[in-house]
Amino acid sequence: MTLSPSIRVKICGLSTAEALDAALASGADLIGLVHFARSPRHVDLETGAALSRRAKGRAERVALLVDPDDALLDAVVEALDPDWIQLHGREAPERAAAVRSRTGRRILKAIGVATLADLAQVADYATAADGVLLDAKPAPGALPGGNGHAFDWRLIREAGLAPTFMLSGGLTPSTVAEAVAATDAPAVDVSSGVERAPGHKDPDLIRAFVTAVRGASARPGN
Repeated sequence: MTLSPSIRVKICGLSTAEALDAALASGADLIGLVHFARSPRHVDLETGAALSRRAKGRAERVALLVDPDDALLDAVVEALDPDWIQLHGREAPERAAAVRSRTGRRILKAIGVATLADLAQVADYATAADGVLLDAKPAPGALPGGNGHAFDWRLIREAGLAPTFMLSGGLTPSTVAEAVAATDAPAVDVSSGVERAPGHKDPDLIRAFVTAVRGASARPGN
């Protein structure tokens, strides 16, 4: 993840023009469109294409996929024209590299974290992906992401990770400043933390989240 003077903000799981416009107006750096049928934030390709066009040139567009095959990759790239592809399944480093080669898009690989050992995977994707997103590891049978759970942020410092990751998992307007202070995260991602119900974004919460991150960016040391 490329570092910038301020902490980069990704609002993920956007599915309506109203929510997207709130994210863009608030100054989000990246917006995420989920194409995964099991998710309450799933958007079909037609809807996703319209939202992607609306965001083009105003924020970086991320298509979130879970263990996509090549046919799905081709369809998503054609319809959504994303700047990034977020791989949120069990994609091995070799698959992440192959997706990048096939699509020509930057790759953000999600890594589920529950223990210190999970963070060892970060090094495995150093050359296969353009960035890693650290999320709470889901419980068996749960969705691969967007579950609103945080992991122990102290693990990041314990692992000695360089601040080149995106932090996700259970972040909210009231907790994101604490999370940034605890991890030195240069980028943060939120989905369920700015929703009034699963899959239904709240524009006021989106604005509050971005405002909280910008406040954390302005603090000494950030």
